[in-house]
Amino acid sequence: MSHRRRLLPGLPAFEAAARLNNFTRAAEELHLTHGAISRAIAQLEERLGTPLFVRHPRRVSLTPAGYRLLEATRNAFAELDRAADEIGRGDSADPLLRVSCEPTLSMRWLMPRLGRLRQRHPELQVELSTAGGPIDLNANGCDLAIRRLDFTPPQEAVIDVLCPELAGPVCHPECWVGMLGQDLNRARWLHSRTRPSAWSDWCRMADHPYQPASEQSYDHFYFTLQAALDQLGTAIGPLPLVYDDLQAGRLTAPFGMRPTGVDYVMLTPPEGQSDQRTQRFADWLRSEAAHMARFEPASTRPHSAGLETDG
Repeated sequence: MSHRRRLLPGLPAFEAAARLNNFTRAAEELHLTHGAISRAIAQLEERLGTPLFVRHPRRVSLTPAGYRLLEATRNAFAELDRAADEIGRGDSADPLLRVSCEPTLSMRWLMPRLGRLRQRHPELQVELSTAGGPIDLNANGCDLAIRRLDFTPPQEAVIDVLCPELAGPVCHPECWVGMLGQDLNRARWLHSRTRPSAWSDWCRMADHPYQPASEQSYDHFYFTLQAALDQLGTAIGPLPLVYDDLQAGRLTAPFGMRPTGVDYVMLTPPEGQSDQRTQRFADWLRSEAAHMARFEPASTRPHSAGLETDG
């Protein structure tokens, strides 16, 4: 039987006892009995033919052989942790790329563009999950996350700004010209419970005391924008969430778009910088965001209401 197979069963007990200098605390950490820890280490010492610890009344200390084994054990455990992290995220040779994205951004901007990614990188397979807010990339098994950065990002994440968020009132073109007569005070303001301050934030940026004719709230921002498309009212539409609708003329932004002070970003773990799959996807994502920043649909320019588009 090889040394590896003979040593493996006792190494977790040895590492915990060596790190804590105490068999009892090691037993508590590993949810074992004191006797189980003592037996595992005794068997390890017997197999190696040398003591690993000096036993003191209330603690233990390592012998020279114990220090040597502890160094090797820590290196082995660190390598196991790295391998587990890579497996959790997907090996770099695996074409499957695990991406987490804000739900509305996924539906209204990212997914309509994934066909272009497939044409450019047919070897990549994107597994898309939808979530917003803070994320632990390793714990969630994600290679990359796309977020509206309205939270403090994790310190270990690499942050790449994709584009600033611009926002303004949006509605169906026929609704603006016909039903509202180009008067925002006659509009039904559509709210989202996930962004309840969107209208008040925009009014403050516009520095104008607009008042709605009526108001309606929806549980999610996606439904608010869909209601605007269906001529049920006027919503605050952020780019990039309404970009395709403005470009196609399905929505109009009669007051233009103003920066909200929030960015859309890409978050990757440090090791993602050397992952070819992540970098190919990231390069494509940057090009899509840059294309949107360069092109301003006519419907994002201010209407006769007299407000200027910033940024």
